[in-house]
Amino acid sequence: MRLYVAIALSALLSTSTAQAGHHEMGEAIGSAVIGTVFSKEQQAKDMVVGDLSHQQIWVDYIKAHNDRDLDKISDINADDWTGYVPDGSVVKGSAAHIEWLADWFASPDDPRWTIQWMIANSEVNDKGEVEQWLTTRNDITFNDAEGNRITEHHVHDIQFVGGKIKKIYVYARPAPGE
Repeated sequence: MRLYVAIALSALLSTSTAQAGHHEMGEAIGSAVIGTVFSKEQQAKDMVVGDLSHQQIWVDYIKAHNDRDLDKISDINADDWTGYVPDGSVVKGSAAHIEWLADWFASPDDPRWTIQWMIANSEVNDKGEVEQWLTTRNDITFNDAEGNRITEHHVHDIQFVGGKIKKIYVYARPAPGE
């Protein structure tokens, strides 16, 4: 019996020390290298963990999209917001983005997003400035031209400046028909 108690206690202690590396959302964790970013001259630089609080901003942003809360979306956008959408077009300015969304939300498409994962990262750009980014995978479901619900997988690269979303690159692919 003592052997079982010793094994259980040992397992408990080893599990609790394994959790020591856990961090809460928004908590600073230092500059753990998570990847590499290349300059225009193809010089490799470290990509490190970014500001994890940007994840909650993204959660709120997606909720505002699903709730059709254009005021909240506008509050999260930087005034000089720029979006690069999958069809190759570029939307410049928060006001233009809100107008673009209002038209889309009024259409029969009925877009709805679900977040799948997020990775906060930061890098030092060619000017020596730290840039904060969030890379996230989201699924979007909407009605196609025939009224069928379809899903696409989207990856967003989002740049944050001063707690606001300044730039978004959106990459899309149809979900497999599995």
